[in-house]
Amino acid sequence: MTNKQAAIRIVRQLRDAGFEAMLAGGCVRDMLLKRKPKDYDVATDAKPNDVAKLFRRTLKVGAKFGVVVVLIDKIQIEVATFRTESGYADGRHPSRVRFTSPREDAARRDFTINAMFFDPIAKKVIDYYKGQADLKKRVIRTVGKPAERFGEDYLRMLRAVRFSTQIGFAIEPKTKAAVCDGAKNITKISGERIAAELEGILVSPNRAEGLELLIETGLAHHIFSGCGCPGAGFAVRMLANLPKRIDFALGLAGLFVGFETDFALGKCELLKLSRNQEKQIEFLLDKRGCLLKELSLAELKLLLSEPYFEDLFALQKAIQKASNQTVGPLIKLRKRIKQLKGVELRPKPLLNGHDLIALGAVPGPSLGQLADEMYIAQLEGKLQSADDAKQWVTKWLQAHKNYDSV
Repeated sequence: MTNKQAAIRIVRQLRDAGFEAMLAGGCVRDMLLKRKPKDYDVATDAKPNDVAKLFRRTLKVGAKFGVVVVLIDKIQIEVATFRTESGYADGRHPSRVRFTSPREDAARRDFTINAMFFDPIAKKVIDYYKGQADLKKRVIRTVGKPAERFGEDYLRMLRAVRFSTQIGFAIEPKTKAAVCDGAKNITKISGERIAAELEGILVSPNRAEGLELLIETGLAHHIFSGCGCPGAGFAVRMLANLPKRIDFALGLAGLFVGFETDFALGKCELLKLSRNQEKQIEFLLDKRGCLLKELSLAELKLLLSEPYFEDLFALQKAIQKASNQTVGPLIKLRKRIKQLKGVELRPKPLLNGHDLIALGAVPGPSLGQLADEMYIAQLEGKLQSADDAKQWVTKWLQAHKNYDSV
């Protein structure tokens, strides 16, 4: 059973029980655009308790807001009661919810293209706010007055940019003006929610256009204060020259490629990134430029063994293109990389610390230096066996008789 089939099954079951039920929101928009919906949501006049009684397995994830998740096999479908919301004191959460009609439910949604319903039984679109017309015009427009919609939920400003980026629609002038006017309020939204919307923008193939919108509306300035605009054009070119498919961390690295690593990481603190994402950004920004150097075999092997090497290569290539500089060194490097196909990039050291001490090395800082230099010689192909390594270490110790006091 697909998600769509599960959602239609829920609609039928609600209808059979005497309730009104339809598919709602983003899935209707995507179906009309002939895009594959990510999720299928159901809207109904059944109250949360009615839904819970009607279906065997449910999760009351947001029952006070009229939201219940229905589980069919391994599929989860969100079922929401038609409702109106009011009293957005914090610009995010309503203090009052009232169950109501489909028309009023559509009125509380963000954009006209997200405010449509679809009756899968009659195969009919229910459109109270000209969402279909805006789909044809390819515009993002709020339901009702933009300032009111954004005042209810400041995150909707960022969502407008994300939708514009992902589906290639323009933001309607009055809606866009309201985003500009209210951009300063975006910092009142949690970093995690901002990050989720930014990720949708930066991983999109249209990310460069998305960044231009973030800059133009002032959202970028308020999310990443202190970055300024002089490097904005370069950042846009950077994002345009990254591969079509990237992850969020590479997108952020591209965004901040014109800044010092510590500055970039500091600005990303707001987004509450995972430790792995922080490490990825740090690696990519720290290693800028290194692929243009004449790397030794050992340096190349160590870089190639890093999990983010291909992202680094993509980042450096984008830097070269955005700067109108040659990618010749990267083409040359790729040829070297091909020659290493099948070669173990980071093999186990031929000798461990106990072996080195047995040969006369003294524990201390310089033991690490000895181990590092021996491993580099191994990666360079100068040492093929443990015996080779022992001979090399013996000569090294003779040449560094006073190494333990260094």
